[in-house]
Amino acid sequence: MTDLSGLTALITGAAGGIGTALAEGFAAAGARLALVDRQDPQDLACRLGADHRAFTVDLGDPAQIAACIDEVGRTMGLDILVNNAGLGIVFPLEAVDVEAWDRTLQINLRAPWLAAAAALPWLKRSGRGRIINLASQAGIVAIAEHAAYGASKAGLINLTQVMAVEWARHGITANAIAPTVVETPMALVGWSGEKGEQARREIPVGRFAQPREIAAAALYLASADAGIINGATLVADGGYTIR
Repeated sequence: MTDLSGLTALITGAAGGIGTALAEGFAAAGARLALVDRQDPQDLACRLGADHRAFTVDLGDPAQIAACIDEVGRTMGLDILVNNAGLGIVFPLEAVDVEAWDRTLQINLRAPWLAAAAALPWLKRSGRGRIINLASQAGIVAIAEHAAYGASKAGLINLTQVMAVEWARHGITANAIAPTVVETPMALVGWSGEKGEQARREIPVGRFAQPREIAAAALYLASADAGIINGATLVADGGYTIR
């Protein structure tokens, strides 16, 4: 089992389905957690134990990101950054929704960059810093009506690679995870009915991912045993993108 005792992990989007699974997995591995979400994650922090803290942050606001991570670094230290928060607005290309496009890139691409840059001084001090970015299969292959979302996730994959190149000299690794649809309550609504059944048929393993499976992948990338893994994208899509 991964042992993260004595380490602090900051998880964005902690109040959501994947975020909660991440928080539970990292807490079970012994990490001290800084749980960040636009909805107050205090109940989750309390449920997981007294050592964990909750932060309510709008990741669209650079000042809030910087202030939160500075406070976490000063009061808890910071060894692992998990950029999990994401926005999944989908629309056809011809529907020119500039607001949706800009908000998607703010949350899915700009926020991970700003969070990582703010976390860098603390990750340097760690000596074994880890950055784990939650991307998507939509950042690897084209999916209808996913132009903004896919562009943000493709950008995040490349951003992860640049982080890996620039910051490895500080003992920091940066990696991404690219899941298929993950069975969270929100995703099950969006992928219900025939749309969801068709999507499952297109995945070689015949099903969507479970939040705990994504958490397990993140735990591996955060572990001491993954120190040689840098700039990789772990594709957790049941074989969808290899077809």
